[in-house]
Amino acid sequence: MTATQTRAGLAVAAPLVRFVEEQVLPPLGIAADDWWSGAAEIFARFAPHNRDLLARREALQAQIDTWCAGGAARAADPAAQEAFLREIGYLVPEPGDFTIGTANVDAEIATMAGPQLVVPALNARFVLNAANARWGSLYDAFYGTDALPGSAKPGGYDAQRGAQVIAAAKAFLDDAVPLTGMSWADFAGGDLPLADPGQFVGSRGETMLFQHNGLHIEIVVDRTHPIGASDPAGIADVILESALTTIVDLEDSIAAVDADDKVAAYANWLGLMRGDLTESFDKGGKRLTRALADDRVYRRPHASDLTLPGRSLLFVRNVGHLMTTPAIQIEGEEAPEGILDAIVTSTIALHDLKGLGKHRNSRTGSIYIVKPKMHGPEDCGFTNDLFDAVEDLLGLPRHTIKVGVMDEERRTSANLAACIHAVRDRIAFINTGFLDRTGDEIHTSMRAGPMIPKAEMKASRWIAAYEDRNVRIGLKHGLSGRAQIGKGMWAAPDRMADMMDQKIGHPLSGANTAWVPSPTAATLHAMHYHKVDVFARQQQIAAEAVPGLDGLLTIPLAQGRNWTPEEVARELDNNAQGILGYVVRWIDQGVGCSKVPDIHDIGLMEDRATLRISSQHMANWLLHGVATAADIDAAFARMAAKVDAQNAGDPLYRAMADNPDSLALQAARALVFEGVSQPSGYTEPLLHAYRARAKARH
Repeated sequence: MTATQTRAGLAVAAPLVRFVEEQVLPPLGIAADDWWSGAAEIFARFAPHNRDLLARREALQAQIDTWCAGGAARAADPAAQEAFLREIGYLVPEPGDFTIGTANVDAEIATMAGPQLVVPALNARFVLNAANARWGSLYDAFYGTDALPGSAKPGGYDAQRGAQVIAAAKAFLDDAVPLTGMSWADFAGGDLPLADPGQFVGSRGETMLFQHNGLHIEIVVDRTHPIGASDPAGIADVILESALTTIVDLEDSIAAVDADDKVAAYANWLGLMRGDLTESFDKGGKRLTRALADDRVYRRPHASDLTLPGRSLLFVRNVGHLMTTPAIQIEGEEAPEGILDAIVTSTIALHDLKGLGKHRNSRTGSIYIVKPKMHGPEDCGFTNDLFDAVEDLLGLPRHTIKVGVMDEERRTSANLAACIHAVRDRIAFINTGFLDRTGDEIHTSMRAGPMIPKAEMKASRWIAAYEDRNVRIGLKHGLSGRAQIGKGMWAAPDRMADMMDQKIGHPLSGANTAWVPSPTAATLHAMHYHKVDVFARQQQIAAEAVPGLDGLLTIPLAQGRNWTPEEVARELDNNAQGILGYVVRWIDQGVGCSKVPDIHDIGLMEDRATLRISSQHMANWLLHGVATAADIDAAFARMAAKVDAQNAGDPLYRAMADNPDSLALQAARALVFEGVSQPSGYTEPLLHAYRARAKARH
């Protein structure tokens, strides 16, 4: 049991007290007593409202459960469903015409289009890699992935692969920075015959900087480099401006179940805001230390030097409204974790706003917080009021704290315009994503009938409507040029060729950002934003009408489907393997996001969003008799053995097969067998409980 200290009537875990009072507040000149008193007032004001919002969710879900249980035919009628949802207040009236008023937003969010990374806050090395992924080598990205056919031969530099890479990179330059009368492959130095001389921005020595579609391209000229020495123009690399923004995640991608975990995550955020975060590690027999990259300075003809950020612009993702934290207790009860996150992460960001760090994150004086798992405009309005209160605590001008609204719950999707309206003067981000939204789609209509197989969800009517409505609603209310409209994650980091074929659909959809699983993927995905002028595309789409609710309210029911036992077993095995592969690392090792081999041994980035989908799908099939409890236990037994084999090389791994004491296996089963009763189908309550038991055991 972690010791606590009393601060302004709050029982605060000692590690959090030390962190706040010794590291966060002194450089800011904020008196600890004043800060804790202000924080206590915020908890007193907002914790009861937080509880009321959660009770409202449960009450609405109970009404929906009863309605859905009335028959699949009625549930399958979008018009009937819409009438019912309006009657119970789940659907609210559309707000009138309005345009968001968000101001002081950095260019990376408002007027630029490019990739976005999401990185677990607990892993300092990953955090630094992501923050430094603002610039990436196209040569490296091509050389080490399947984005180009074939692969490099082992045993040192493969000149044949290198030639293939250089040819592809110069072909890219021909499109993005064309020359007059020649290809970049033919350029041998000297005067540069640019088709558009205005694309040249500046230089660092012989290295040249260009701009296209708002993104920068650096052509590295270094004749002493092994690659540059053999190039006619001395070109050693092509560097792309890649991950414009990064979300430092305190939510779905980390396992933070106690005060020590929270403080470790907060400390990494503080290191980013101060600019002094470092991480040392061994690689290739050498001890390396990683730190944040410096800004990049270029000479410009007939103008002052140009300084460009060396790092991604950073958001921080707080947790949603559901979870509580043992880091603070109020009258013996755990405090809402989302309220603590809002207060602490904003206070930490003051280090940036006051210019106390080595680098600047926001050059416009804003704090960027992504807020997940909000259910409708009431939840968004609560967040808006909470951020008002935090601004008052910290003496910040109104709407300094910007909000990113994750469109990952059905009630938010269906009321998106009203949600945006509730945060209209601070919204900086909306996004869609298959992985995030499907879990709630299943849970909301859980009792309507069995759902289609998980793989068929991507082609279902509701998800197409969800993706289309999100962009069009955002554009209708003025997000273009003021905020990000985002798309979801490419989950297969080893399949870059497929990503290059498919993910161009995101900028074509009018989204000015989309999630990628790695810095390398960010560099490759950046090429899509050179091919597509997103803001021109947004102007085209803005003229289109927002689709109605019919498609969105089409429940993905498997009507009239009778699966064979073999088909059921395949679906259960697929889900069970994904659940176990993720949960075993979460429970036993505290890893909240990692590349997990799927049932076909393909590495996929997994986090709690993917876990929610798989566990809710199995719970749905169990509820409706598509699968029995015995079927599910058999699938878990088969897949426990498979996951054990997939992790045989991990010395920290604890086997699950034939091990009734495995807390990971117990947690996985609970996620399915208790899935119907979990609030909104979320996985956090069970995961946190089992992870706390595992930490106590070991």
